[in-house]
Amino acid sequence: MNPIIPAAELVNELAGTRPPVLLDVRWQLGGPPGRPAYEAGHLPGAVHVDLDSELAGPPGPGGRHPLPDLAVFGAAMRRAGVTASSPVVAYDGGQGWAAARAWWLLRWTGHPDVRVLDGGLAAWRGELTTDVPAPVPGDFDPRPGGLPLLDADGAAALARSGLLLDARAAERYRGDVEPIDRVGGHIPGAASAPTTENVGEDGRFLPPEVLAARFKALGATDAPAVGVYCGSGVSGAHEVLALELAGVQAALYAGSWSEWSADESRPVATGPARG
Repeated sequence: MNPIIPAAELVNELAGTRPPVLLDVRWQLGGPPGRPAYEAGHLPGAVHVDLDSELAGPPGPGGRHPLPDLAVFGAAMRRAGVTASSPVVAYDGGQGWAAARAWWLLRWTGHPDVRVLDGGLAAWRGELTTDVPAPVPGDFDPRPGGLPLLDADGAAALARSGLLLDARAAERYRGDVEPIDRVGGHIPGAASAPTTENVGEDGRFLPPEVLAARFKALGATDAPAVGVYCGSGVSGAHEVLALELAGVQAALYAGSWSEWSADESRPVATGPARG
């Protein structure tokens, strides 16, 4: 299944006999929270899902956005009307990172039919509403294992045996700046692959053949296994989605740099080389 859906196609599906459940996952690193934006106007029928409290656990040693408690995540999905078989479309303001986090979590926990609105709300040309829906509760029961997942040790091993991609900005990878975490740099052996380079100026994903060429040049085609990390497991999910568009399955290191760098015993590489 194509993991993204164009806005025009979504319009048709919403008018069809099996409309998807819509998740509004607007979020920005550092705020403001997405709920006020949702209340000011959202796609008809969309339910707001909070990334910080429902798509992530409390920040701590496991990173700034560790995986959520499955009971909390499952309850949020059922509240939104997600069933085991209902199609689901997640969208955010246009960056795509938060929507990709929802996509990855649902796929990781076994949902078979999840897509991201390509270009997010910025690509939508239909009406918006301030009406807050009350969907019939769903029955989705999250069961992990649908997508590959890495912990810190697994990420370190993959950087040596396969291809580990760092989805953050190149200057953070090099260690030139680090605006959020304890120290700048990257996991030794990881390659820089900013997720911002997977989309065009309009925020929509580049064509699959262009993405495939990009990841082939990085070594993804020939690597025995591919993994991705970012700052806290959000933009990394966006890169995993881009890799899927390119025909490459990749594991996500959910704790990402915020977990790795918090442990002073773990090595840090700096500069443009993989280290």
